[in-house]
Amino acid sequence: MASVKQVQVTFDCAEPERVARFWCEVLGYVVPPPPEGFADWAEFTRALPPERQGAAFACVDPTGAGPRLFFQRVPEGKVAKNRLHLDVRAATGLVGAERVAALEAEGARLVALGGARVRLLESDGFNESCLVMQDVEGNEFCLD
Repeated sequence: MASVKQVQVTFDCAEPERVARFWCEVLGYVVPPPPEGFADWAEFTRALPPERQGAAFACVDPTGAGPRLFFQRVPEGKVAKNRLHLDVRAATGLVGAERVAALEAEGARLVALGGARVRLLESDGFNESCLVMQDVEGNEFCLD
């Protein structure tokens, strides 16, 4: 049986580039170089048929360790809670008030980028505290 070598995480969204650039800032990812023959992504986009312009965007981990994130425009809006979400490991190894302070500090940084703070889920004796957030289009994720 063959094993999976790489995973790409795909987001359905209304504004792929806007959402991708938000996640670049969240994760320290970068926009990959444009296809060969194009000076930049804007030039590439202008070469596409009008209905494909702005339809997709991607970002990558500059170290190559994390998965590629792909953002594709879809006609329908978000109508329900995500069935899958990302946990951004912002306070690994921290507990108690120190953990909450780290989560809140990172949450404030992401709010300044256009994200939204939803709620703090406090430690319950089994799970450590985490901060539920939304990206620029309302997709939920956790600062963990």
